[in-house]
Amino acid sequence: MKKSVNVYDMVTDRIIEELSKGIIPWEKPWTGTRSGAYNRISKKPYSILNQMLLKHSGEYATFKQWQDLGGHVKKGEKSEIVVFWKIIDKEEITEDGEKEVHKIPLLRYYNVFHISQVEGVEPLTEPFTEVQPIEAGDKLITDYITREKIHFNEQASNNAYYQPSTDSIVVPMKQQFQVVNEYYSTTFHEITHSTGHKTRLDRLQTEQVAAFGSEEYSKEELVAEIGSATLMNLLGIETIKTFRNTAAYIQSWLNVLKNDNKFIVSASSKAEKAVNFIIGE
Repeated sequence: MKKSVNVYDMVTDRIIEELSKGIIPWEKPWTGTRSGAYNRISKKPYSILNQMLLKHSGEYATFKQWQDLGGHVKKGEKSEIVVFWKIIDKEEITEDGEKEVHKIPLLRYYNVFHISQVEGVEPLTEPFTEVQPIEAGDKLITDYITREKIHFNEQASNNAYYQPSTDSIVVPMKQQFQVVNEYYSTTFHEITHSTGHKTRLDRLQTEQVAAFGSEEYSKEELVAEIGSATLMNLLGIETIKTFRNTAAYIQSWLNVLKNDNKFIVSASSKAEKAVNFIIGE
């Protein structure tokens, strides 16, 4: 097993590889909770970060898990990685000479193969529930802002933002968007920001918006981007290719990721907590 610092490098290199191809890893073409990548044995979807790392949707399992199912990995096939947190206990002696045990999370990984790389195992049939994406999007927004008592203003405007000091969200009117999907993408971005309020996940450092261009600003923006894209995927609302696919947008994330190998791991973890908070899990 490699040291955790190398796992951070492996994760970051994979995300950089995708961005360099013009692919936004947190915007996936599939939709629905079971239409992403999931483990064949547990039937559970992988975490947001692992969804970004894995190349395919559908079933994954380890070499041994496929063997146990009566299959075998085709010769020459290359594995992909799935990361997870391993918690270890670390003892420290205090100034008073007493022992204190601290729980330290270490990032680890294991190798998996997609079902397309395997022979002797039939794919599972997918029991999807049909949903009306736009109606589901409206319901999610209404349920969340009502539950959290957030001031939500949809008004004629050219700006969308979350203001921590007043716990309020402002978005342009739905009819202002040329494509309605962008309304939901934008609104999900802002409600993801709102989960960072001190009364919720307490992610935002102050009651003010972080300064544009700062590390704090960049990290919170990536949390909101991943959160928005994940909610779009979960609800089955197609992500429209807009400014998020421009060379400048992609280059901005490349620059950040190349300077901090823990950036994507931290942001995706916070985004997952935000999404779970929004949907009430």
